[in-house]
Order: sequence, then structure tokens, then C-alpha cells
Amino acid sequence: MELAVQLTGARYGALGVLGTDGGLADFISRGVTDEQRAAIGDVPHGRGILGLLITEARPLRLRNIADHPSSVGFPPNHPSMRSFLGAPVSARGSVFGNIYLTDKQGAEGFDEADEETLVVLATQAGVAIENVRLLEEARSAHERLRELTVLEDRERIARELHDGVIQSLFAAGMSLQGAAAMTQDGNVARRIEGVVADLDRTIRDLRNYIFGLRPGLLADRQLDRALRDLAEDFQERTGIVTVVEVQPETAAAVSAEAGDVLQIAREALSNVGRHSGAATCRLTLRRVDGVATLEVDDDGAGFGSTSMEGSGIPNLRARAERMGGRLAIESSSDGTIVRLEIPLER
Repeated sequence: MELAVQLTGARYGALGVLGTDGGLADFISRGVTDEQRAAIGDVPHGRGILGLLITEARPLRLRNIADHPSSVGFPPNHPSMRSFLGAPVSARGSVFGNIYLTDKQGAEGFDEADEETLVVLATQAGVAIENVRLLEEARSAHERLRELTVLEDRERIARELHDGVIQSLFAAGMSLQGAAAMTQDGNVARRIEGVVADLDRTIRDLRNYIFGLRPGLLADRQLDRALRDLAEDFQERTGIVTVVEVQPETAAAVSAEAGDVLQIAREALSNVGRHSGAATCRLTLRRVDGVATLEVDDDGAGFGSTSMEGSGIPNLRARAERMGGRLAIESSSDGTIVRLEIPLER
């Protein structure tokens, strides 16, 4: 724009940058002092002659701006301007903005040579802008490709761990549980149960690692799938019939806390398997009066003489508090309900 002012002898020059709405998002001018610019006020919005150049996107040359039907005049404190020359800055059919020149010095108006000069400069500017845009798109595509490669590697590792290692550990644990039930030696049975508990902890650690490899598994509606997978694995391992009811929109609403929600559900199910003697269990996630509510309830014998301290409940309460929620326990001889409440307006 500055070079166009110099080569054509214009007193004033401006570069209007188009926004996504088709109007002027920015307006850079030369020839007007800072004091004049402050007195004029807001930058142009793209009406009048400027708007005509935006809508028609072709060079425009006028001897007198005021004579054109689209002229709307100038705002207060704006310098008087008479002759006008404008051209779009475009490339490959995309218009990025316009160069405006006014008041040809030493002549009544701009001539054809001035218009040709401005069109050449505007075309060169458009090509330069398009080249920068293509370079940025290429860089973004390269970054996306690299991120996709990393994610695919993580997915592959996570899938191999889940489908191979974890399933083998589950099978080993079930075989050991069967052996413990068959043995008549109490000491041997207790030692086997201890090994099974170690396997459970190992499986839990592996699952945490898998969810770390696959953050998308715990995003938005994927929390729904993760809870269902958790319940399915629990049912296969324990033989306790487990029903899952998850509202997808509620799962999406607590996606930021998905890791904590999943961990609390896992620990609650683990307590059902170890202490309750239940035949059935239900895992639900739903919205109740603006609160996301996760419940794990069973039809077992309740905690009874089992200490809540030893069942990990205090840790679950602390985790719930850290995420801004509340954990409640209702336990009786008819069963136990572990309830996590997370306010959705926090």
C-alpha cells in the first residue's frame, strides 16, 4: 500500500482487510495524522465506495468520489478527498482485502497507468499472502500427521495391552479363583486369594496406563463406553450380573473429570466383588436436578463388620472432594449404594 502511494503520487492510502463476515476487520491508513485519526473515530465498516469495491471486487477509478451514486460522504473531522483509485488484493479467487488511494497530487485524478500499477501491486500482494497461507496449511498438515502417527502408535499399544495382556491376566485370575474354591486347605486358599488380589491391582494399574495412552477414550461420550467396558470386565471376572445405565449427555458433561469418575466406579465395583456377596449389581450415570450422579448399588449383605477404612472409601471421598463433588454411602443387610454427585454448574 505504501509503495502504491509512492508510485501513483496519492496523498492518502489505505489497506482494508476483510473479515469472515465480509466487512472490514482492519483498516490501515497512511497520510492521516494520529490526531486526525483520533478525531475521525471508528475505522470504516465497508460502506459507500469502500463497500462497492468489496462487493464487486474489481478496480475502481473515480475523478470525484462525491459524484458516484454509492458515495455516502465522509464522517466529521475526515480530510476532504476527491479522486479515488482502488483495487482488490486477491489470489485464486479469494479476496483478502482492498487497497484504496485518494487525492492524486499534481493532477485532477488517477490515470490508466496508475490503475495498471496498482493492479500489479495488488496481485503481487495477493500471491504473497496465498503463499504464506499455503505454507501455514502445509505446516499444520505436517503437525496433524505427526500427531496422528503418535496417536495411532498409542492406540496400537493400548489395544495390544487390553486384548492380550489384560485378558491373559483375567484368565489366570479366574483359574486361580477356581483352584481356591476346590482346595480344602485354608492356608492355600488364602494364599491363592492374595495372588488374585495382586493380579487385580496389576490389571487396575494396566488399565490406568491404557487410559493414559488413549486420552480420547475418556473424552465426552467415550466415558460411556469406558464405564460399560469396566462393568463388562467386572462381570466376567466375578460372575456378578452387572447392569449399566449411562446417559451419554451426562457422560459428556463430566468429560473433564472422566478419569476420576472411572476410578471411583472401578473401586466401588471392586468393593462389591470383594465384600458384598452380591448376585447383581447396577452402575448408573445420570443427571438429577443439575447434578451428575454416579451410582454403584448391589444386593449384597452390606459392609456389616467390614471396616470402611479397609475398603478404600476414605480415599474415594477425598478424590470426590478434589473434583468438587461429594461421595455418599448407604449400606444395609439388603445391599449397598455408593453415590458420587458432581454439580454441573461449578
